[in-house]
Amino acid sequence: MAYTEIKEKNGRRYFYRVKSIRKGEKVGKKRVYLGVDLDKDELSEKEKVADKELSLLSTLITSNEEKQLKKIKEEYTKQPKATEENRYESFVSLFIYDSTSIEGNTLTLQETSQLLFEQITPRKSLREINEITNHKEGFDYLLNYKGDLSREIILKLHKLVIKNTLKKELENQIGKYRTLQVYIRGTEWMPPKPLDVPKEMAYLLSWYTKNKNKLHPLILATYFHSAFETIHPFVDGNGRVGRLLMNFILRKNKYPMINIPNKKKYKYYKGLEESQVKGNLRPLIEFLFDLLKDEKIRF
Repeated sequence: MAYTEIKEKNGRRYFYRVKSIRKGEKVGKKRVYLGVDLDKDELSEKEKVADKELSLLSTLITSNEEKQLKKIKEEYTKQPKATEENRYESFVSLFIYDSTSIEGNTLTLQETSQLLFEQITPRKSLREINEITNHKEGFDYLLNYKGDLSREIILKLHKLVIKNTLKKELENQIGKYRTLQVYIRGTEWMPPKPLDVPKEMAYLLSWYTKNKNKLHPLILATYFHSAFETIHPFVDGNGRVGRLLMNFILRKNKYPMINIPNKKKYKYYKGLEESQVKGNLRPLIEFLFDLLKDEKIRF
C-alpha cells in the first residue's frame, strides 16, 4: 500500500510517496519524490499522480469485465425482495461452511446449515461449533452495520468471530491487533512485526478512504483483502475476518458477495501469494471475478 513519507533537512520538508514491495522474505520500498514544502492541496494532487505511477490499480479490470460486472450489479439489485430470506440462508450456510473449511473446520455443509438455522448441534468439538456460530454473528453484524470501515469496526468484528475459540494463553489477543509475531505456513515471508501492525492498518484504512470513490469496487475489495492478509493483524482469524471485510466492501457498493469454495482454496492462495510477493493483483482479481460471474446465489 502507498503512503506519504516526510523527511526534514535544513528546516525544509521533503515529501515522498512510498510503496512497500515484498521480494521473498525481504520487503523493499519504491519511492516517488513529490516535492518540498508542499501545502495540503499541492500534496493531495501530487499523491494522486504518484499513486497512478506506483500501482496503476485502475487498469486491472478490462473493459469487457467492467461491462459484465455492471450487468451483474444490475441483475443483483433487481432481485425480488420475496426471495431475500431464502437467498440469505442459502448463501450464509455455504459461505460460512467454505470460509471455515478453508481454515480447517470439519463440519459438513449440511451440519453447518442445521447448526445455524435449525439449532441441531453436531457431534464435533466446541471450538469448531463456536467458529461456525461466531462467523454468522460477525456476518450478521456487518450486514446490519450502516457505517464504513474503521479500526473500531474491524476490532469488533474480530472479537465476534474469534471469541471462545482460542487457547487460554491467547485470549488476551481477542479483539486487538496482535502483540505477538505470527508465521504463515507454506510461504517464504513473515507478516510485519507486532509494533508495525497498528501503523500498517492505519495506512490501509487511509488508503481505503482515499480510494473508495475512485476505484472499481472489485479492485477496491481485492486490494484491501490482499493488503489485510499481508499485514495479518491478528493472532488468528485473519482469513475469516478478511473475507467478511472484502464482502462488506462489495455489498456496500451494491455488488453481490463472493463465496470462495474450499475446493478452490489453493487457487485462492496462489492469487494471494502473487499479489503479496510479486505485487501482481491481477490473478486474484481474475479469480474473484470468475467466482462472482458464476455465483449461483446472489446475496
